[in-house]
Amino acid sequence: MINSLLDATARPRPWTAAAVVAGVLAAAASAAAPGAAHAAPAGTGALAAPLNPRDFDLRPGTDRGGPVRALGDRLRRTDVSGLLRASGHARLGGGCGKAAGVPAGSLVYCFTRSDGTTRSWVPQGVTSVSDAAAGERWAGGVRPIVVSWHNGGRVRLTFVDPDRRTYRHVLLVEPVMRGGRPTYTDVGVHAGGIAWYGDKLYVADTRHGLREFDMRQIFDLAAGGAGSTGHADRIGLHGGTYYAHGFRYVMAQTNDWEFARGSAGAKCRGTGPLRMSWTAIDRTTRPHVLIAGEYCRTGWARGRVVTWPLEDFAGGGTVRADGGARLPADMIQGAVRTHGRWWFTQSLGSKRGRLLSTRHTGQGWAAVQRRTISYGPEDLSCYRGRHRVFTLAEHPGRRALWAFRAPSCS
Repeated sequence: MINSLLDATARPRPWTAAAVVAGVLAAAASAAAPGAAHAAPAGTGALAAPLNPRDFDLRPGTDRGGPVRALGDRLRRTDVSGLLRASGHARLGGGCGKAAGVPAGSLVYCFTRSDGTTRSWVPQGVTSVSDAAAGERWAGGVRPIVVSWHNGGRVRLTFVDPDRRTYRHVLLVEPVMRGGRPTYTDVGVHAGGIAWYGDKLYVADTRHGLREFDMRQIFDLAAGGAGSTGHADRIGLHGGTYYAHGFRYVMAQTNDWEFARGSAGAKCRGTGPLRMSWTAIDRTTRPHVLIAGEYCRTGWARGRVVTWPLEDFAGGGTVRADGGARLPADMIQGAVRTHGRWWFTQSLGSKRGRLLSTRHTGQGWAAVQRRTISYGPEDLSCYRGRHRVFTLAEHPGRRALWAFRAPSCS
């Protein structure tokens, strides 16, 4: 079983710190019998069942290397720098912070009017080059911030170039072989969280785990003659031409990571596989970790937050969590940790949301500080060089990509 383990400052392994209550995940598999004492999550008023580390085991799913390589034989690849520097991008605007309820002193980026007000696409996840690379720059010197959006059956990414104040959308696709020819379909997930680390982009798949994409597998349908940016109703190969609902760029899924114990439930149960609602990266621990947790409504079981060593995803085998605990509140839309300090966003429907900040003592959550922030706050990501944490205000007409100051985000 797992007990709480969240202070990341005392030991090199992420949540296994401080007084490591016998329940560090690494040791938890052989720990005490069910019913042993454990720390209660803050605010529950009662003991909750201890966490079972095996509930969070992730195993690799279908390797899509073959279809991806075959697509590369037909379509022109590009890279992050190439798509940011190509013509036809949208420009970031201003003036959205007040409507979004963004606190004073925040760094705010505004999408165009059409993207800021559309109800068809809803922004969810955020990550950046600060998660991806120690030096916080990508090939070509670009410093992108990346946002995920869903519209029910499709997912797109927005690559924001804060230096040029421009951005561009990329459609996520799932490659397959049909009739001996490579094609692709839509990626139909909520994409509530994204995490960029090295060349890999991990996208939350709520019921099943993670979808994995590769920043080197971006294809430009306007180059090479095999693709088309027309016919918004078409996806994949049609009559020898590749389409993507009118998008110029597609990024191909390369793998997925599925919970070994099956899929998560339709609502939070407090046990079993995690509902993968949001994700983040913590580069301030050794090893670096992927963070993920659950959005759970009031009345459901209290949600959980879990970490996995990112180095283990490169091994090709089962990835086991090295930390986990029950969350300090309900309706958590995102979380990130740096140097042991945790931030959580909490949605409050039509009201402005809250930012929660706390630490974990090894026995439980410390006192939680609460602050009113934007409407509809979502995923979180630490941009270390700016000492800021980014999030999103998701509601149409109250939409913004924004960041608050956080000294420990470094």
